[in-house]
Amino acid sequence: MSSNHHHAPPAPVGGPLLNAATVVCGLLIMAMFAVLFVRFIFGLGAVTNLNDGYPWGIWVVFDVVIGSAFACGGFSVAMLVYIFNKGEYHPLVRPALLASLFGYTLAGVGVIFDLGRYWNFWHILWPTYANPNSVMFEVALCISCYITVMWIEFSPVFMEKWGLKVARKKLERVLFFFIALGTLLPMMHQSSLGTLLVVMGTQVNPLWQTPILPLLYLLTAVTIGYGVVLFESCLAASAYRMEIEMHLLRPMARIMLGLLGIFLLVRGIDLSVRGAWAHAFSPSLEAFFFWLEMGCFMLPYALIGAPSARKNPARLFLAGIAIMSGGVLLRVNGFLIGYDTGPGWHYFPSIAEMLVTIGMFAVEVLGYILITRRFPVLPRPVAAH
Repeated sequence: MSSNHHHAPPAPVGGPLLNAATVVCGLLIMAMFAVLFVRFIFGLGAVTNLNDGYPWGIWVVFDVVIGSAFACGGFSVAMLVYIFNKGEYHPLVRPALLASLFGYTLAGVGVIFDLGRYWNFWHILWPTYANPNSVMFEVALCISCYITVMWIEFSPVFMEKWGLKVARKKLERVLFFFIALGTLLPMMHQSSLGTLLVVMGTQVNPLWQTPILPLLYLLTAVTIGYGVVLFESCLAASAYRMEIEMHLLRPMARIMLGLLGIFLLVRGIDLSVRGAWAHAFSPSLEAFFFWLEMGCFMLPYALIGAPSARKNPARLFLAGIAIMSGGVLLRVNGFLIGYDTGPGWHYFPSIAEMLVTIGMFAVEVLGYILITRRFPVLPRPVAAH
């Protein structure tokens, strides 16, 4: 399939590195380091509201479970380009991969913040400690491998900038192998993040406790991946005053709605089969958050269900946000709101915990700005309108 749009080669955006956005990010990152300094010296209890009933808080749920789902853009777009051979999506690969790279690398780092005995982290990678029956082991191993694979996939960007032509040619011969791994690994651990909830059994509300959680997590991860690409493409285009790649985003939005439809169908059938709908109509916090989550997943159909509506960048942007919000809620609901370990246990994140999560996000934004301004990531239109 050829498109009448000429692909502009990616180029650095340029411009000053010091601006309001980078300064704010820098301050937020400093606040995060201050909290982490206290955490690593005095332990988790000094900065978090975690307890024996809630051993996982927002660091695991936001920085790892949600962060890695948000980082599925690279994998979702790579699937379109390399598996379904839709070459016209090529300009979206690098920006999506960059966002994924940060999301996953930070998810990997974020795990270490939350480990009680973080100095034993190397046990995960040491064969004699391996426990092939453990869901967490599989997630840890897959994510570690995937982070490595993504840096390799993204390295041509640095090679291009630094003029390493020979190394780049050699890498491009074997790149297909890493790209294949890069579509397989996320499928494995995104589904396993759902399995983490399955093994928690009856502590998780029936609205979110189902044997098909691995499938639901995988379906939403891919869908969120496309949502993030919509969100990020519109944002980058307005921030850098570039032309929005509408001819790519429109058909991608259609694919996204299709996947979302499959997810909603599977979700609805699952709730019916397990007889869990009654919980959705009980006057409870869980029911409220369930409908909020479902509302976010339904909203894209109202926003961009009609083909004409998909021509509107603002609607695509909002649909991207709606899908991302639905994905966040699905995960927060399962791990925190619909999680009840018995009477007497409560958890609400401390300010220090929030500062770390916000700081992680700031690292992502700052990194994205620095790399797109100095390295060839975003497509530069030859003649923008």
